[in-house]
Amino acid sequence: MRALRHLWHDTASGLPATFWYLWAGLLINRAGAFAMLFLPLYLTDARGASESLAGTVVGAYGAGGAAGVLLGGVLADRWGRRATLLAAHLATAALMVALAFSRPLLLIAVLSALVGVVHSMPSPAFVAAIVDVVPAERRSRAFNLQFWAFNLGMAVAALLAGVLAQASFTALFLVDAGATLTAAAVIGLKVPETLRRTADGRTPTPSTPMAIRPRRPGLHTALTDRTFLVFVGLTFVLAVLTMQTSTIMPLAMRADGLGPSAYGVVVALGGAMIVLGQLFVPRLIDRHRKHVVLAVSTALLAVGFGVLAVADGLGVYLGAAVVWTVGSMLAAPPNAQINADLAPPQLRARYQSVFYLTFPAAAFVAPTLGGVSLQHLGDRHWLIVGGLGLLAALGHLLAGPPRERRVEALRRTADREPAMDRVPTA
Repeated sequence: MRALRHLWHDTASGLPATFWYLWAGLLINRAGAFAMLFLPLYLTDARGASESLAGTVVGAYGAGGAAGVLLGGVLADRWGRRATLLAAHLATAALMVALAFSRPLLLIAVLSALVGVVHSMPSPAFVAAIVDVVPAERRSRAFNLQFWAFNLGMAVAALLAGVLAQASFTALFLVDAGATLTAAAVIGLKVPETLRRTADGRTPTPSTPMAIRPRRPGLHTALTDRTFLVFVGLTFVLAVLTMQTSTIMPLAMRADGLGPSAYGVVVALGGAMIVLGQLFVPRLIDRHRKHVVLAVSTALLAVGFGVLAVADGLGVYLGAAVVWTVGSMLAAPPNAQINADLAPPQLRARYQSVFYLTFPAAAFVAPTLGGVSLQHLGDRHWLIVGGLGLLAALGHLLAGPPRERRVEALRRTADREPAMDRVPTA
């Protein structure tokens, strides 16, 4: 019992009730977001689309996701976090019902692109709301739990999707819509608006130094913030490395004579490690500086993928998966916390949206360039990936100290601001 109490204290204590309702909404959302996982099979098996057409439709979903991230960030800072989350969830549920009963492929493609938009809109609002209600000293725990919920939900979604797809693709979309509505109900009933406003209803604008903030802050502020963009660039490299598992690694395993079942074992190992081990991460990293943790985690990813240059059997792939999964687990909390720390309060969601653009960008770059690299360079592709990761690790060590000075300057500025009306956190 004492060990359990220590685990609870290290991973989840001191977090407000609003965070837990947001966490529950995220978990339900991810666990139910399984229809789009089977979109390619639905298009080819049920709608008779060719593989190339199915790929185009899935690409439309991805393009919608990039637009949705930016839209979600802007709306979360203007409308508010709760309003954006509710609008995105309700729109998703409606579009899923429409997809369940749509037959023309052109209509399905349009609906898929729109689903991509509304699926991505909640991400900046979720994170911004967490930052709004969780004290700075507890955010590492909160982001660790957020990462855990996301991966646990995705694991559940993968299991449910396989069962439902066997029964009915229509049921796949309808159950997805039902889960999305459930998440919307949790948010609507239990999550108050967390965006702070002044007495006249405006979003506060802190007296941030002009070197950090222009006269009229907006999305362009994040896009011209050099300290922030360096961090985003390093995160993009991390995302490109992570995307190797779902884009290039299956091709490399096939070239080594390993089939889909072996690939499934490697992916399942990583998922199981995150679900079982992520809760212990705060105890490992809380005493260390964030940029050092990120440097170590990125180096682990680099080593894990670099080892694949000599992989010729399932055992090597499994061992490498352990190394890069540990790197991903260590990186998640400080990555999210640094992103939150660098954002001025009135632009919190916009900064999140720019940060989240790294993932659709990496989803495009990793397979596009990686496929060419693997075809022409063979196993040397993994040496390039490993070298890129080691350079990013060095980048974190160099960029970390000035980044921390910037965060401290923002914190001192915020401490001098007059108190604003705050949303209740319990």
